Amino acid sequence: MTGQILVNSLVTASLYLLAATGLTLTFGLSRFPNFAYAEFVTAGAFIGFLILQNPDGNILTALLLSFFGVGLISMLSYSVVFRPLVARSTNLIYLMISSIALGYVLRHTIGEIWGWRTQSYQQLWQVYQIGDLRITFLWIIMFVTALCAGIILHLFLTRSRLGKAIRAIANNPDLAAVTGINKQKIILLTWFFGAGLAGTAGVFRAAATRVVPMLGWDILLPMFAVTVLGGIGNFYGLIVAALILGFAENFGVVFLTGIGLSNEYRMAIAFVILIVILVFRPKGLAR
Repeated sequence: MTGQILVNSLVTASLYLLAATGLTLTFGLSRFPNFAYAEFVTAGAFIGFLILQNPDGNILTALLLSFFGVGLISMLSYSVVFRPLVARSTNLIYLMISSIALGYVLRHTIGEIWGWRTQSYQQLWQVYQIGDLRITFLWIIMFVTALCAGIILHLFLTRSRLGKAIRAIANNPDLAAVTGINKQKIILLTWFFGAGLAGTAGVFRAAATRVVPMLGWDILLPMFAVTVLGGIGNFYGLIVAALILGFAENFGVVFLTGIGLSNEYRMAIAFVILIVILVFRPKGLAR
């Protein structure tokens, strides 16, 4: 039983890591929370639906198509909506409201294109039974994708000039500008890559549940919780926070079931942990 909970926790943490990586990186660079990231997750789910609505659809093709498709949507969103606002030194509140408005437009566009009814991928995922552990092929792909993304991002942020530029802008944007770093180019590329990962998270989320235009909003709060808990803009803190909330949710389900409460309270457990940690570390784990 405990082993299965550990596996489920790692799967949940993998989903949160993929979904929130772009949010924390763009938050750190652009200095405002983008609530439209919920729709980036949803867009990825529906782009994946183009491939996986057929029983013979390939999950890897769906992931790649979602990554690049959502990445382009994100770049376009930043260029058309947010960059002009940032250039005018728009107030943080207005930027947040603009992101909510953008999310509303994207959500209803998705609904008009694909419909508002509940749909599902036409895939049957192979199940592996290892002793008492039950692991699906979908979970394996999700975990491997999150692991590879984490390793690649670590190497990218620590070894490449572009990655070091991202860290420099996140730590001190004014100093980074003085050194000649093209801030807008860096931000644009970060929005592309981060939203691309959110798109892949949407495919995994939809494959495990269902496809609806509100899919992204189902995990928006955990995405922000992971981002805040890990320390805004800190990728390594995000990894730790994703693990903490993943384990908290899954062990919390067992606890709630044991005392006769609904599983709907599982999210509350994660946020209780968030609040307790922030009381002692207001800037998150990695700050």
